[in-house]
Amino acid sequence: MNEKQPIADLSQILISGPHWTSTKYSSNMMMDALAKHLLGLMPYGMTDLGEVLEVMGQIKPGDEECWITAWGTMAQRLQSRAEEAERANKKVSASSAYLRASTYWRASLMYFSHPDDSRIGDYARASSACYERYIVLSGYPGQYVEIPYEDIFLHGHFYRSPIAGDKAPLLIITPGRDTWAEDTRWVYDGAIRRGIHCLVYDGPGQGYALRLNNLRFRPDWENVVKPVVDFALTIPGVDPSRIGLMGLSFGGFLVPRAVAFDKRIKVCIADPGNISWGKSIIGHFPTPVRQILLGEYGEFLQGSVASIVESMPFMSWLLRDYAWKHGVSTKEVFPVLLAYDNTSIIDQITCETLVMDGTEEIIPGQAQKFFDALKCPKHYLVFDKTTTAQSHCQIGGYATATEYLFDWLDERL
Repeated sequence: MNEKQPIADLSQILISGPHWTSTKYSSNMMMDALAKHLLGLMPYGMTDLGEVLEVMGQIKPGDEECWITAWGTMAQRLQSRAEEAERANKKVSASSAYLRASTYWRASLMYFSHPDDSRIGDYARASSACYERYIVLSGYPGQYVEIPYEDIFLHGHFYRSPIAGDKAPLLIITPGRDTWAEDTRWVYDGAIRRGIHCLVYDGPGQGYALRLNNLRFRPDWENVVKPVVDFALTIPGVDPSRIGLMGLSFGGFLVPRAVAFDKRIKVCIADPGNISWGKSIIGHFPTPVRQILLGEYGEFLQGSVASIVESMPFMSWLLRDYAWKHGVSTKEVFPVLLAYDNTSIIDQITCETLVMDGTEEIIPGQAQKFFDALKCPKHYLVFDKTTTAQSHCQIGGYATATEYLFDWLDERL
């Protein structure tokens, strides 16, 4: 007589071998990370496997021109297909292709640091146009908004949860240095499915704000978030007592400064969080470059930095990219980055704060240091190899990250 055997607890079985993060789609660190980010957007219809791998197979590591051309070509192909489907009244097919075209137009600009190139404005506008057609044709509950900011505006979207009550919580999302507001889909889609409205925006130095309005990063991010919260409070159905603020990547450094000054925010999420972001970034550069650009050597050595940096293409791109996004020359990048330090205001953070971290973060240990320094009610969430979401900002593990994030947030917002 055969008896049923209990099913083994497979979660406790450790499988040896390399983890998925060891797979590289490019020898260029940023290109590899962007490829994994784009692949991570597949569950949300924003990319498709074959399209992403096809493009990555055409790109020479570190080649900006190759990058923008390959992604732009894929984006144009999909946009043309979407337009043809729309003319034939094939709304579902059109909306699907428009969404992926929008993603690829944005992707084409994520590794491109030549601000005078006309393609920057052209491709940014193409991405926006495709995304708006997607929203109209698909019925996705998003609305384009322009948030008043100083004498101009910030581009954004308000996503109204279709299952929210008359007064519902709101999560404001701040993207990072390289991706755009729309790329935080795993967060805002997870929110609206749980009855939480979302407001996403590109701040100075990010996405459309940089490429269409020529706005550059600033360290006093409280002056960016304040008008965003002001705008949010004018939206019908938003409960002013239940506003959360989340920042991803560089945004994870920026938003804690904002909540230190704006007490209207109930909950803060820093993914991953950092006390002194500028010093952390500078630490990635070779010692001779740091010493020269920080003025530790005399003027007679300034010229040598060019030859040192040019011998390392990725560092050369990184320096140009930071100079553009911060509105300074390459020689001024390091002194400017030192201003991005929250040490003096960290004790002013009083709202409940979640710090998200991963065992394969780009700058390991910084999120833990930030968490340890906090004096407010706080929680630390670390993703390890068993979650497959251990990379920077949970790239490649967005579904898992959504579940953990909102299981925590549901009880607090």
